[in-house]
Amino acid sequence: MTARSCGVVGMGASNCRHFLRFLLKTVLVFCCTCGLSVGSELSFVTCGSVIKLLNVKHNVRLHSHDVRYGSGSGQQSVTGVSAVEDSNSYWSIRGTSDASCTRGTAVKCGQAIRLTHVNTGRNLHSHYFASPLSSNQEVSAFGEEGEGDHLDEWTVQCGGSVWKREESVRFRHKSTDALLSVTGEQYGRPIHGQMEVHAMSTPSQHSLWKVMEGIFLKPSESPAGSRDYGHIHTEF
Repeated sequence: MTARSCGVVGMGASNCRHFLRFLLKTVLVFCCTCGLSVGSELSFVTCGSVIKLLNVKHNVRLHSHDVRYGSGSGQQSVTGVSAVEDSNSYWSIRGTSDASCTRGTAVKCGQAIRLTHVNTGRNLHSHYFASPLSSNQEVSAFGEEGEGDHLDEWTVQCGGSVWKREESVRFRHKSTDALLSVTGEQYGRPIHGQMEVHAMSTPSQHSLWKVMEGIFLKPSESPAGSRDYGHIHTEF
């Protein structure tokens, strides 16, 4: 990323990243507060989009915050929340260190992606630590400014050629082969009522997720006929 990409003369790359994240957070908070809802013609999920994911079985959205586990890895915790409006439930769809994910292109079934928590810049992550409540495989948020390691990679499991917005999908952790899941265990303080998110080896209703609210990027034709992946569609 360059200063030119921010459109602000004299702004360095690091400041540019912080500035763009601030703008995105501002848009998300505004739309959550105002209850903005816009229809979409897009039927599939695209790279670069910022989304909320709902666990279909337990009706909670994938969530994180700057609260660390008191056991296991001690990394940033990942939970499930029932609140619809919480801006800490937004995740950005990104490529992996080995395979890019071009903005606006459909995410393919079987494709490996990273899910980066918008408000903290850490990636959805898993490893062989035990989760605090169920002793399943811990799921955390890891890294800085969207950069972590190979344990941040998840494979999208869906039924056709691309990830469709109306379908329920699974996310299989690439390194451990476990599935992102919720089985209903609830935390006490300081995150009272939030559900544990963990990973399990066996597919079930607990590991089904569906895209809900978000900012959806789509490819569009420029006047010259070349592809332009900068168009943003919002739906909250």
